Amino acid sequence: MPELPEVEIVKQSLNKKIKGKIIQKVSVKNRNLRFKLDKNFEKKIKNKKIVQINRFSKYIILKFDDNSGFIIHLGMSGTIHLMNKNIKNIFTNSSFYHSPNLPKKHNHIVIEFEKKKLIYNDPRRFGYFLIFKNKEELKKRFIHFGPEPFSNNFNSNYIYDYFKNKKKNIKNFLIDQRFVSGIGNIYASEILFFCKINPSKKVKYLSFNDCKKIFYFSKLVLKKAIEKGGSSIRDFKNISGNQGKFQKNFKVYQRENLNCLKSGCKGVIKKKIISNRSSFFCNICQK
Repeated sequence: MPELPEVEIVKQSLNKKIKGKIIQKVSVKNRNLRFKLDKNFEKKIKNKKIVQINRFSKYIILKFDDNSGFIIHLGMSGTIHLMNKNIKNIFTNSSFYHSPNLPKKHNHIVIEFEKKKLIYNDPRRFGYFLIFKNKEELKKRFIHFGPEPFSNNFNSNYIYDYFKNKKKNIKNFLIDQRFVSGIGNIYASEILFFCKINPSKKVKYLSFNDCKKIFYFSKLVLKKAIEKGGSSIRDFKNISGNQGKFQKNFKVYQRENLNCLKSGCKGVIKKKIISNRSSFFCNICQK
């Protein structure tokens, strides 16, 4: 599943290509996504002008000039393909995973503009599109989410206070969207490596200094991932055909049984299943 950096790259791609454009035609081939598509989806977005494209957590938010709009969540296998109508695109995939070119099957939604069209492809159909009528309805959709790592509300004091007397391990908290929005399995492992914290450690045993490290490295790792264009675990490329390169900077993720990259450390990267998710960590420097 794409995490905050990958969704940010998708948002940036959409901002460059379709912001300010008017939706001329909408075709739906399959309404049965994770949540069934609104029966009036086509009518509600047709002839609307996209004035803003934002991201919150792992969600893309497209806003119209009347404050309505829709949310896109890519799920496990959703990809967004942007194509020129009259020119064949070499690379179309602005999303995460899979082929950079438009697949022949599972193209569920097509949104057309004057010269371009957006195609949503999703073989597993865990992604979804949700309409919102106004700002209040949009805000309500994310009311149970924690702050983003780049938000002023996410800081050392917030982390320390949130963890008081809680028994859950730190890895589970980092991927819990109620605590912090946007971090997933990949970046949780990378963040904890830099913090020198074992993913199984209970948060009630973390010091304030540990919380400062979590705050600092959460922002640093995600910022670097965005700068590198995200992580290409398989074939992620943006709409210009450029591959995400952050996977070349992985310190622990998918490096099981390899030597720790921290200078002077003689540890080995281990993998442990925590809540049915793979966690990677150094057996020496992460305590």
